[in-house]
Amino acid sequence: MKRVMNAKVQMVTAMFIFGTIGIFVRHISLPSSVLACARGFIGTGFLLLVIALGKKKLSRDEIRGNWKVLLFSGAGIGVNWVLLFEAYNYTTVATATLCYYLAPIFIIIATPFVLKEKLTPRKALCVVAALLGMVLVSGVLQGGLPGAEELRGILFGLGAAVLYATVVLANRFLHDISAYTKTVAQLFIAAAVTVPYILLTEDLSAISLTAGQGLLVAFLGIVHTGVAYTLYFSSLGDLKMHTAAIFSYIDPVVAVILSALLLREPMGLWGGVGAVLILGSALVSELPEKTP
Repeated sequence: MKRVMNAKVQMVTAMFIFGTIGIFVRHISLPSSVLACARGFIGTGFLLLVIALGKKKLSRDEIRGNWKVLLFSGAGIGVNWVLLFEAYNYTTVATATLCYYLAPIFIIIATPFVLKEKLTPRKALCVVAALLGMVLVSGVLQGGLPGAEELRGILFGLGAAVLYATVVLANRFLHDISAYTKTVAQLFIAAAVTVPYILLTEDLSAISLTAGQGLLVAFLGIVHTGVAYTLYFSSLGDLKMHTAAIFSYIDPVVAVILSALLLREPMGLWGGVGAVLILGSALVSELPEKTP
């Protein structure tokens, strides 16, 4: 019982940390690709330190046996971060986060084709409810099409959600690999794949960072990536999967609340209804269904 309670505390803490990412990103004036790269490398370094202190080992054989899926999913994580950070730049943290949390809905849509799993009536209803919620969050019904910047932020958020869903599905094809080995490999690849893009598109000599922002970047890499991922994976072994799935929705709830309280980003009544539809449908889709 104590182990389960500790695992729940770890999971809740990890989800709360993840929910504050948008607030930090808003105060860092780095290109999204550079920020994603820094997050990946710092997070990888921290996890390697945790593994060394815990006298654990990474398995080269596990990486070698899954290198194709790890390369694909790691690259997806890197691009996913870039798109999510870009979404924060063009729309509110709440809207970007809600777009991102359409990922479970995209997984439901894809599983009949990718994993040959049946689309149940309940999950189909969740898809419809979530899409309706997205329409409400976008503001289309209230005031017409969103402005160019707002629309760009929404599209970046949806793109991040599609990539996250792709990564989750790709991870289904990993086999005989520990959580820490998988995470370290994917984080390193996520950071590495952004390097060529940065060298081709960014003038690194023109990038400047204050001491305060440098601390925020370090915090994003160490706490939001290294610490949060460590807590997350440490808790999974003692929690049922549907319990972990339910706790994962602390992340967007925290993001939406902080968006309103700290950044004074308005959502409105219908936007709030849309948020409930998106998060509610995604949450319900994660719950186990009774088998006849």
